[in-house]
Amino acid sequence: MTDGPTYLSSTALLELKKELERRIKVLRPEISQKIGDAKEMGDLSENFAYHEAREQQALNETRIINIHDMLVNAVVVDEKKGGQIGVGSSFKARLGKLERAFEIVGENEANPIEGKISNMSPIGNAFLGHSVGDFVEVSAPSGKMEYEILSIE
Repeated sequence: MTDGPTYLSSTALLELKKELERRIKVLRPEISQKIGDAKEMGDLSENFAYHEAREQQALNETRIINIHDMLVNAVVVDEKKGGQIGVGSSFKARLGKLERAFEIVGENEANPIEGKISNMSPIGNAFLGHSVGDFVEVSAPSGKMEYEILSIE
């Protein structure tokens, strides 16, 4: 079970609901069928198909529980316009001469390559509450970096 709220966009919430439904209605019966078929083969102690299906079952059930917990604790955030940076905000910041677009998202949506940074990450947390024109100092393994917030969309 998760410790606190799970921040999700409305799109991510919908995707999680679809995944949960697919895992329960499609994967669960498929895996159950595999287990039944493998049991019919006889000796389970050396039955690779049976053990593989049981492992798939355990992984699927674990994911179902995780998704359920995320949905129970979900806080839907929508893109914020202007003002201060918060979960759901898209913004541009400059580090030296390099400009980069970011979006603050919940932990489960984070993808730094796409500029989607978690509100719980050091860089994401550092930007929270700041406005256009603010300078934000972020500690990184390579040292401190100072970003200037150029715009919030």
